[in-house]
Formats: sequence, structure tokens, C-alpha cells
Amino acid sequence: MDILNALVVFLNFVFIPAAAYGAQLALGALGVTLIYGILRFSNFAHGDTMAFGTAIVILLTWGLQALGVSIQPLPTALLALVPAIALTAVLVLVTDRLVYRFYRKQKAAPIIFVMASVGVMFVMNGLTRLLIGVNEQRMDDGARFIIDVRTFREMTGLTEGLALRSTQALTVGLAFVVMIALFWFLNRTRSGKAMRAYSDNEDLALLSGIDPERVVRLTWIIAAGLMVIAGSLYGLDKSYRPFNYFQILLPIFAAAIVGGLGNPLGAIAGGFLVAFSEVAVTYPWVRVVGYLAPWYDPGQGNLMQLLGTEYKFAVSFVILIVVLLFRPTGLFRGKSV
Repeated sequence: MDILNALVVFLNFVFIPAAAYGAQLALGALGVTLIYGILRFSNFAHGDTMAFGTAIVILLTWGLQALGVSIQPLPTALLALVPAIALTAVLVLVTDRLVYRFYRKQKAAPIIFVMASVGVMFVMNGLTRLLIGVNEQRMDDGARFIIDVRTFREMTGLTEGLALRSTQALTVGLAFVVMIALFWFLNRTRSGKAMRAYSDNEDLALLSGIDPERVVRLTWIIAAGLMVIAGSLYGLDKSYRPFNYFQILLPIFAAAIVGGLGNPLGAIAGGFLVAFSEVAVTYPWVRVVGYLAPWYDPGQGNLMQLLGTEYKFAVSFVILIVVLLFRPTGLFRGKSV
């Protein structure tokens, strides 16, 4: 029974939260790696574009709820995803036309694109704050739990209870559907193959008759979809505050670089690796150890926690530094950074 209680605690506080967070990071990292692999620069406006797209989702969700539209037991926000993706795609395409296209024609160095993306980041941040403000917003409705602590305890007779929120299950399920759809598009469709060819060898792709501007537009549209879905799932699972999306930019970049920047499969693996590392390092393991080794006394006040939760993002930073020092191409050998 103690082993089962320890397993429930691990699932409740480590595995399930890390799996949901990892799916969100993986989707965000896919957008980063797609832009880097095809457009050849690191988009520092990624997090704030996620925030903008999620703000659109929230506003549309409120509108649908005011009209009495619902898809119980699922969150109403799912209905707002498609129009929000369309509006965000229009915004990023306009941004590309006004900002990045000029530098592409000039064949500017990647660092110029990076600095331009920093400027776009501040503009996106301002737009988001004007649109929805700076306060915390919640958009979750529908069924809150698939499994709740009380019901689980009554069913199993265990001391510890397991809670699985509907948003956590939705996050992991929808993220994997999106990932599979993206890989199918890149590997099975003519447009996806054109994007891959352009990424592998731009000059050869141009000689083959591939339209570079069409590839660029497709890249931004797909990246916008990934950003809005990732941001919305993050907001549903936790809560929405524009500044939070600036903060998760570091874990997203860490995930993309750890897996191999420019490698979609690496972005997914990196997302889960970073998420599980952050949660495992900052979780107090004293309850798990208490069940597995009841004879062990860690001492009063010792939570067996490697780092406090305030150092959560420091874990991503350390992982990022280590990978850049010892394997700059990432675990799956993406493009060197």
C-alpha cells in the first residue's frame, strides 16, 4: 500500500503536471524550431505572439459564453481556437510583410532578424496589454476534473488521492493530435515537402521552382497556429497573464535547443525533457520518500527539495547552457546555434 501511495503522489505532483507542461513547451518549441529551420532566425517575439493569440481566444470565449454557446463538458475556448489562429496568422503575416521581408531582400545577417524580432516582441506586448490588460484572466469552464481526490480515495482505499484535471488531459491529447498532424503535413503533402526542401537547401529549392514567398507564408501560418494552441492550452491549464508568456520563452527556447534547433522531433523531446527536469528538481520529495522508506528521517523542516519553485526557470537556463557548451547541435542534431 505504501508503494501505491508513493506512486499516486508521484503521479499527482510530478508526472501529470510535467506531462501537461511538457506538451505546452513542445508545441511552443515546434513553432520556434519551424521558424528557425525555414526562416533562419530565432524569433524572440514568439512568447508575446502566444500571449496575443491567447488574448484573442479569451475575448472570443467570453463572447461565446455571453451568447450561451457551450460545448460542455469541454472548454468553450476550443471553439475560439480557429478564428483566433486566423486573426493571429493575419497579424504575423502583416508583421512579416512590414518588418522581416525587407531584411530577407537585403539578405541581412541572422542577428539583424533577431534584433528586429525583439522590437516586434515589445510591439506585441503592448498590443496584448491594450487588448486585454495586465491582470490575471481565467477562461476554463466545463468539467473541471476527470478524476478527483475524494472519488479516487473512495474507489481505491488509499491514503493519497489522485486528481486529473480535464485541462491536463485535454492539453496532452490535443498536443499529440497537433504534433501528428504537423508531421503528416511536413512529410506527406506537397507544401510540406516544399518547406522541408527549402529548409535543407534554399538555393536548390529555388532552382526546383519552389516559391520562397509561399513557403514563408505557410511557415508563419503554421507557426501562428502552434503559438495560439500552445498559449491557449497553457492558459487553460494554469491561468492567463500576458507577462507569463514572456517568462516561458526561456523554457521554450531551451526545449528547442536541447532537442536540436530546426529539428521538429527534437523540439518535442526537448519540451518534455525540460518540463520533467523543472518539476522534478523543484518538487519536495519528502512525502514520496516517507512512503518508500518510512524508517528514514530527513530531519525537521527538510522537504528533500533540490531547489525552490522560485528557481524553476533557472533549471531551463542551466540545461540551455550545458547543451550549448557540450552539444550545440542538440540531442537530435539540429542546426548548430
